[in-house]
Amino acid sequence: MKKYNFVAPCHFGIEAVLKREIQDLGYDIVKVEDGRVTFEGDISAVCRANVFLRTAERVLLQVGRVKATTYDELFEAVKAMDWEEYIPEDGKFWVKKASSIKSKLFSPSDIQRIVKKAMVEKLKLKYRVNRFAETGNEYPLRVVFYKDEAIIALDTSGDSLHKRGYRKNTAKAPISETLAAALIMLTPWNKDRILVDPFCGSGTFPIEAALIAANIAPGMNREFTAENWDNLIEKKLWYDAINEANDMINDDIEVDIQGYDIDGEVVEFARKNAELAGVDHLIHFQRRPVSELRHSKKYGFIITNPPYGERLEEKEQLPPIYQALGRQYKALDSWSAFVITSYEDTEKYMGLKATKNRKIYNGMIKTYFYQFMGPKPPKKKENLR
Repeated sequence: MKKYNFVAPCHFGIEAVLKREIQDLGYDIVKVEDGRVTFEGDISAVCRANVFLRTAERVLLQVGRVKATTYDELFEAVKAMDWEEYIPEDGKFWVKKASSIKSKLFSPSDIQRIVKKAMVEKLKLKYRVNRFAETGNEYPLRVVFYKDEAIIALDTSGDSLHKRGYRKNTAKAPISETLAAALIMLTPWNKDRILVDPFCGSGTFPIEAALIAANIAPGMNREFTAENWDNLIEKKLWYDAINEANDMINDDIEVDIQGYDIDGEVVEFARKNAELAGVDHLIHFQRRPVSELRHSKKYGFIITNPPYGERLEEKEQLPPIYQALGRQYKALDSWSAFVITSYEDTEKYMGLKATKNRKIYNGMIKTYFYQFMGPKPPKKKENLR
């Protein structure tokens, strides 16, 4: 079966997590770059990657990579590509987005115009027509320039993969579903360990943890642009991916996942979102301030996204919040804590030095993932007969 290259963009700083996810799906890694992972697979990878990947922002089907420092070079390189293998005669095609970093060609609108023009010229020759009706299925493209090299790719996902379909109710400044999943996967947490988010907001961390625990694929309940590409992908391949995902679900499990927030309305939002995600039976949500964070069991995890205070007047309110988080965490016997925030005085006011501190970009905001590692639980002794 023919092999293709796929590009999976992700948040800066979590490339290693996405790489591991892709390898776990059985695909070979071609290249890892800042903010994206390129991998190889057959056409069914479009379906499986969109349905199963928790940390990718979208799945792009790479048509080509080209070096170009002039618009003439870009035009000729794009025109030389085999567009007829991807886009049917009635297909609607356009460059949905172009970006450029450290490249001589830096105007997104000009890049979009030249790429579209080159595609039209190539397809006019192949289909022997002078114009295209573009009344058929949609084939959006993305062009990513970096250091004069461009990735030319079809966007198979449509809406970003962080849009799982469950977060209808949002609180202020929610963390994205893909980033929340990636941060959980950066920790040693597993479904046998307690997880508490004392600033749960819309419930994203607890819900993503429950989806991971129950092995529920994140893309099961949404649509993708490439589902309509019947010239490239048989419908059966989409059904196969969903059936595979259904077979893997195990939500009849015992877990201890909790979400607290000081705002009662926000807690209700989180409960409703968990219901939409099908994991409300796996999570306990409660209105509770961080000052009342406590748990009787040992070896638990705090994974949370506390207030950042991006505005000056908000920053003034942060010290007591982080002091309370640090105080309550210290009182928890043998727990670990993982905190994503842009607040530079996190360690100062928590009164703790992080074991590790990882730089992560949450959208355009530079944040840090503070990791306060507690001891590992003792290994369970096997019963000897």
